[in-house]
Amino acid sequence: MVKDFNVANGSDASFFAGILVSAFSLAEALTGMFWGGLSDRIGRKPVLLSGCFGTMVSLLLVGFASNFWVALFGRALGGILNGNIGVIQTMVGELVKRPEHEPRAYAVMPFVWSIGTIIGPAIGGLLAKPAESFPSLFCRDGLFGRFPYLLPNLVCSVLLLFSIIFSWLFLQETHPEMQPCNTTNHLDNRSAEHPLLATAGATANAGADLRAESYGTFNHVHLYDDEDWAVRADGSKPEKSSQRQTIFTKRVMMLIIALAIFTYHSMTYDHLLPIFLQDKNAQNIPGVVGGSVLKFPGGVGLSTRTVGLIMSTDGIIALFIQSVIFPVLAYYLGVWKLFMVVTILHPVAYFMVPFLIHLPRSLLFFGIYGCLIVRNILSIIDYPVLLILLKQASPSDSVLGKINGLAASAGAASRTIAPPIAGYLYSTGAEINCTALAWWGSTLAAIFGAVQLLFMERKKHSSAIVQPAAPCHYFPSETQTRNDTVHIIVTDADPGMAAV
Repeated sequence: MVKDFNVANGSDASFFAGILVSAFSLAEALTGMFWGGLSDRIGRKPVLLSGCFGTMVSLLLVGFASNFWVALFGRALGGILNGNIGVIQTMVGELVKRPEHEPRAYAVMPFVWSIGTIIGPAIGGLLAKPAESFPSLFCRDGLFGRFPYLLPNLVCSVLLLFSIIFSWLFLQETHPEMQPCNTTNHLDNRSAEHPLLATAGATANAGADLRAESYGTFNHVHLYDDEDWAVRADGSKPEKSSQRQTIFTKRVMMLIIALAIFTYHSMTYDHLLPIFLQDKNAQNIPGVVGGSVLKFPGGVGLSTRTVGLIMSTDGIIALFIQSVIFPVLAYYLGVWKLFMVVTILHPVAYFMVPFLIHLPRSLLFFGIYGCLIVRNILSIIDYPVLLILLKQASPSDSVLGKINGLAASAGAASRTIAPPIAGYLYSTGAEINCTALAWWGSTLAAIFGAVQLLFMERKKHSSAIVQPAAPCHYFPSETQTRNDTVHIIVTDADPGMAAV
């Protein structure tokens, strides 16, 4: 597209194309927190629909662009009006009420993202320049002949229009303070059930282990790091403190930084891999003798067609890991332990890639897919786990949108700077016969992410034992007022702390 705008020759086209890509991420980084905060005030659904509409406008502007600057404006406008990512993360967090369902729910987003990365390039490649690809259907002097990149953008705009219509009709608002209140119908059951946090581990009371859904009426409760429950002797609640709540706590900020670091080195992998696989393989690479294994001249030297097949297969591997492996690991290890494991192991995924050029041809594809599997397992697990931890670290559900908005902005900023830095390191490494320089730069970034774990605290209330001190069943009566008192004992994992 850039070449057709006649603003660059063959060698500069990738630079200007990179500007188009980065314009969206940069604009999104500047406005992500604004859209998240706005969703906290007016609701998630209006911001989500406006974000879809803004993306539609951006697509149409790019499709009708007659020069580079119109396309650049369209991309930047799309980033400014796109408040979707942080809001969608917030809505998923508010829809999921039970912690054991969070891993599978948060895995849905990267799952459908992977599907989009497979379908999206196919739409672009198939429908771009339709007058040349399908001359019997599209005239060179017609609309799609004058605007050769309009058709794929138009198809995506139609898909977004359907998304807006269906969301308007069927998507329910998830903001906790904007829910319809119908307490009477909720209490008019023979047994009113209120969820509390399930117990687990060796300290769980076998007689009241609430992991089994068939036992009792308690299975979940929200316990926040800095929250105190206070009631007067008569059972009434005291007035809330007028002190302003701290939204961006140390834990929240550390998780956002971790997300930005992860997004950076993950984006460098996506940018470098196809370049490295297609880069010419230098002839007569020395063997392992004399330490020459540390010389990395060039890349693997595969054809464009072969690299395309590998990238498509990579999407299938990602789908399998998201839908099968991640929920199982989250169930057995828990969210926090899983986060620590994948963060510590992440540098390995980058460090091993440049050694592919030293493999014999017979083992090359085995090595490539081995690297892809390791990387996918680590990166695909890291993203949803970080989102779950962000939700748990939020001091209140009413500010979750602003927190996710800042996280989306941080991720967009990382996506903006990652490709040019990785590209510069690869070019510099190619000049000194060490293309591993770019990969090891990403390794260093992943090591920073692992070191950051030392400064990150685990959530205080990670588990609790809940035992009913009295039967918790409500039997409605026409004459009796609903002022029953239920006593619940919540014991923290620390034997020295308890609240009644």
